[in-house]
Amino acid sequence: MTKSELIAELSSANPHLTSRDVDLIVATIFDEITTALSRGERVELRGFGAFTVKRRQARTGRNPRTGEAVPVDAKAVPFFKAGKELRERVNKGRPSKERPGA
Repeated sequence: MTKSELIAELSSANPHLTSRDVDLIVATIFDEITTALSRGERVELRGFGAFTVKRRQARTGRNPRTGEAVPVDAKAVPFFKAGKELRERVNKGRPSKERPGA
């Protein structure tokens, strides 16, 4: 689902809101999550999941085409961990594969 599909879905489910209002709401939510993550904060949406920032150390990578060593700078990357309720809802109705020995 793309952002525009999300907005269209929410607009049809909430006819009392205009498409422009829903677009503003969705954009504001995404902007606030992005701003909090850029400050290094954790964003938790109960029943959905948590957004955090993980730090990656500087390292030496390889150019896949030439095999040449390439320095890769340290960086921060956003990370999402799904909450228990979200995992359960996604897996609801799907047959679980039993692991041997479990």
